[in-house]
Amino acid sequence: MGDVVEVDGTGLSSEDVEKATDRLVDVLVAADEDGWYGRLEVVRPWSEHNPHLDGEFARAGAIRRYLCRELASLLATGARITARPSRAQPPFDDPEFFVALDEDRVDTRSKKLFLFSPERMALSIDRIGHYTGTPAASFQRHVLFTNYAMHVEAFLERFPDAVRPDRPGAQMPAYHHVTEAGDGVSLVNIGVGPANAKTATDHVAVLRPDTMIMIGHCGGLRNHQHKGDFVLATGYQRADHVLDEVLPLDVPVVPNHRLNSFLLDALQQAGMTYRLGIVHTTDNRDWEFNQQATLRAMRLSRSVAVDMESATIATNGFRYRVPHATLLCVSDKPLHGSPKLAAGAQEFYEASKRHHLDLALTALDSVRREHPEGLPGQEIRAVDEPLFGGPPDL
Repeated sequence: MGDVVEVDGTGLSSEDVEKATDRLVDVLVAADEDGWYGRLEVVRPWSEHNPHLDGEFARAGAIRRYLCRELASLLATGARITARPSRAQPPFDDPEFFVALDEDRVDTRSKKLFLFSPERMALSIDRIGHYTGTPAASFQRHVLFTNYAMHVEAFLERFPDAVRPDRPGAQMPAYHHVTEAGDGVSLVNIGVGPANAKTATDHVAVLRPDTMIMIGHCGGLRNHQHKGDFVLATGYQRADHVLDEVLPLDVPVVPNHRLNSFLLDALQQAGMTYRLGIVHTTDNRDWEFNQQATLRAMRLSRSVAVDMESATIATNGFRYRVPHATLLCVSDKPLHGSPKLAAGAQEFYEASKRHHLDLALTALDSVRREHPEGLPGQEIRAVDEPLFGGPPDL
């Protein structure tokens, strides 16, 4: 079945901790290569209520950096960790595999080690390759989502050596500026609509990125906005509907405060015109054809912009404990006689695409500098928080 490695973190030097985490993760990776799920058993002598936790992992190589960070933190505080092969991986067409994908199956008697079952991990990592045309291991710690190819053009101009899809026609093509530390940037062109936004973030969340930022276009809803102005979301009106059943509308969803602060600093330093406020996310691309209910919702919420993806990405960021934010650029003003028309679109795109990407990258530079181990995220911590799964302050 493969090796079993047990490490007691008591008294280990930082160098020994680093070596030990590599050995532990190597066991999980080797188990996966042999067709087994890997298992981690964690003993925390200081914990009164949850001293012993365990969990299974699939495709550990795709989240190696994340596992090493989490394990190193535990060993440094004196935990004892064992890694071993667990059980043979069932095929995707096994009925039991399907049952194990259900995130709502919760054992309330014990604390979870990780947010996702190994079956969920295996399927998501497979689908990431299918949808994006790139392997999951290429994804970096910071992920940008866009709904326009123009941001891809700007990204590739900035990072000409970026990893690209291995085939044409990928549904949600991804591009990766890879760094040795894994703290580079991945850009995913999810296309238009909340269904795509949900699909992408459902699977990317398994990789445990440090940040997720939506950089897309929006309709400006205020008279004094102009095309090319920016909108930094402070909250969302969820009219996208794709996640209502798993996260009711009365659960507040807001961006990560620190990430928003870095984006705001970038906007101010660049001298950009912007507004802070609520983004109304709809699943109806032609909401203008039946206006009254939508206009009333926008008015009551004080929305400053309308789009089709931002609230969805934010909601999944909240559900899956990933710090998130939204920086949009106004491409039209549907309420003020300035709809998005083909004739003027290209000029706007060329003028805005580099600024938009640069603002997000500037903010991420600040994240790396001030929070090299990832952004704190107390606001997305659950009462029954898994040991692995949240930002580093958890």
